[in-house]
Amino acid sequence: MTTNDDAAQGAYRTQPKEEAIVSLQKVVKTFHRGGEALTVLDGLDMEIPAGSFVALMGPSGSGKSTLLHLIAGLDRATSGQVTVAGNKLNEMSDAQLAAFRARNLGFIFQSYNLMPVLNAAENVELPLLLTKLSSAERKKRALIALRVVGLEDRVSHYPRQLSGGQEQRVAIARAIVNDPNILVADEPTGDLDRKSADAILDLLAKLNTEMKKTIVMVTHDPAAAERATVTRRMDKGTIQ
Repeated sequence: MTTNDDAAQGAYRTQPKEEAIVSLQKVVKTFHRGGEALTVLDGLDMEIPAGSFVALMGPSGSGKSTLLHLIAGLDRATSGQVTVAGNKLNEMSDAQLAAFRARNLGFIFQSYNLMPVLNAAENVELPLLLTKLSSAERKKRALIALRVVGLEDRVSHYPRQLSGGQEQRVAIARAIVNDPNILVADEPTGDLDRKSADAILDLLAKLNTEMKKTIVMVTHDPAAAERATVTRRMDKGTIQ
């Protein structure tokens, strides 16, 4: 007999581990502001094994969020190669990158980015609107994702009716509803008190260990970094 927990786990099966799910080789990222060039990443090399939980730390301006955006296919490297889940992102068109993100990436942000006019289940369902799934299947997957993050009793609540920690759980449910290989998290506990932050970190650790999600997290919080399996420090656009 299949239990609800079994169903929740089964909806999030992952592919077998690869040697490195993320590989960056001699990556440079330069922004141009006015007539001035600002190099944010300078010849960066990095590999992230599948199934790892990596915390990126470093001072403001060290390139952490820029690196996260390149891994997520939200921006392109100026030079060098970014390979994620076997895809060479620099060689992909905008449409191919969008499809790549939909298949492989889940996004968790500091500010949650929930739609205030939608309830929890509707917010989680949003990424599925771009798929060919039926309405019934979309709702089923949204409910499973909310069960995974412990909010099955809040499906009809709107963001204004939830605490900050609960809003971030909804955002995490939205990030995993497509069953991505990789979760990218930009300061996911930055707006939370310590108790709520620890609960979110417990959830991320569970997604990593039990569901084998690869997690890349930018954080300034040493307590958050301690929960990762690997901590990489950045400074002046390079990995230290």
